[in-house]
Amino acid sequence: MAAVSPARGARRRAALLIAAGALAASSFAPCRSAAAAPAVGGPTPTVAWTATLTYPTAARSAPRRGARRIARVTTTAAWDGGRVGLLVVGARRDGSGRLWVRVQLPERPNGRSGWIDADYAKLRSTPWRLVIDRGRRRATAFRAGHRVRVWRVVVGKPSTPTPRGLFAVYERVRQPPGSELGPWALQLTAHSNTLMNYGGGPGRVALHGRSGPLLVDPLGSVRSHGCIRMQNRIVSWLAARARPGTPVEIR
Repeated sequence: MAAVSPARGARRRAALLIAAGALAASSFAPCRSAAAAPAVGGPTPTVAWTATLTYPTAARSAPRRGARRIARVTTTAAWDGGRVGLLVVGARRDGSGRLWVRVQLPERPNGRSGWIDADYAKLRSTPWRLVIDRGRRRATAFRAGHRVRVWRVVVGKPSTPTPRGLFAVYERVRQPPGSELGPWALQLTAHSNTLMNYGGGPGRVALHGRSGPLLVDPLGSVRSHGCIRMQNRIVSWLAARARPGTPVEIR
């Protein structure tokens, strides 16, 4: 091996140190996908955030620990026993930098919301959004802002109308074989404005299938007690995509 002069050796060592420093810096640089990740916030036409509760917690009137408690949020849904997932309608950090999310609560009155500490929930984004047009009796599923599917539905009759507003899927309940509700009932955070109690529950509005006596009411009609009925194959397709917290806008 040829001898290397002290000066030349020093230059070589400096070059190696510079290269190593550049490699280390590049390994800690954020990747493009991470840098482009959307911030947590309220729903938009292309994305919405859901908060799946990991621990029971209080929903508060403002994004800080000392704010008034307005509700208790549990981790387990009442009917299917699954995790509670709520639609995020806003986000803010408090003075200490702690993230709080404002979630739509699954209780009366419709549209009620509260702030929860984000450390008590798993936050995820969803590209799915469902729009129910009461006038046209049609439902449209969107993914990342693009229309994916349109189908006819049965909506509430004049005496028990389907409520308007922005709601979300609260829980997906698989129905027993032969149920007149079809294979699935996707219960919403929406409640009837005319029925305080119905079918053994608090008058909660649901998206569900149709079988037995419900087949008498044709799709595209105004005949339900406030729920949105659809074909069984459609509600099964929807149940596979619209997890709890997915936004549902009823116009």
